[in-house]
Amino acid sequence: MAHDREVLRMIWEGQIGICFQADSDEIVGIKPEPFYLMVSRLSYLPLVTDKVRKYFTRYIAAEHQEGAVWFDFNGTPLRLHYPIGVLYDLLHPDEDSTPWCLTIHFSKFPEDALVKLNTKELLESHFLSCLKEADVLKHRGLVISAMQKKDHNQLWLGLINEKFDQFWAVNRRLMEPYSDQESFKNIPVRFYNDDDFTYMQKLISPLSESGQKKNLSDLMAELSTPVRKAVGFRTHGIDLHEETQLQWVSEHLSYPDNFLHLSVDYKSL
Repeated sequence: MAHDREVLRMIWEGQIGICFQADSDEIVGIKPEPFYLMVSRLSYLPLVTDKVRKYFTRYIAAEHQEGAVWFDFNGTPLRLHYPIGVLYDLLHPDEDSTPWCLTIHFSKFPEDALVKLNTKELLESHFLSCLKEADVLKHRGLVISAMQKKDHNQLWLGLINEKFDQFWAVNRRLMEPYSDQESFKNIPVRFYNDDDFTYMQKLISPLSESGQKKNLSDLMAELSTPVRKAVGFRTHGIDLHEETQLQWVSEHLSYPDNFLHLSVDYKSL
């Protein structure tokens, strides 16, 4: 991987300030002050739940204290299996308004809208499943299958403890083209739109039919239809330049699950 370590570290160190507030319907007695945290863009809400739960529990009715915790932004339930940075970019909070204000709930978990990942073990299983899927796309699964259990553990512990060197000591193997290849077989990427906050996946090669490395402008053309045109991509709070090589973007701007998570801007035709 011809990687730029400064870019990798900049992405790793990206943070979002969050103001957590309790659901007023669940509070008993005095309304608590909000709870503030700086959280990694690369992390997941279940990884910060323990801190937030501990702060609010004493203000919550006893019958709700052991409930499955979930969060919303302006009434929209937040998907617990999406990285926090993806949620932030999708929901477009006013960039002049900091911190990002979220509401924590201890009851009425919306099972029709959210995947219940209420333990770190469930989240770890989801994370490793994404890693394996990404490696199948990039290397036909040959790299991840050659790793040992301790390597998988090191990736997970590096992520949850926010240890850049610990994580990248293993992840660099997943971010290099396999054997004598100059690029991945396919690019693990999930495309999001603002309409329903779901994502789309499709098989994306980093190379054109003539063998040239694709730019993001080529990817925009692949996503465009007769009724709408893809005109921009955003990830990690960054609007990406259309002439950036897709292989470079995958190597440097993927989330720890090894997927690119791209918010797509469309223009109606």
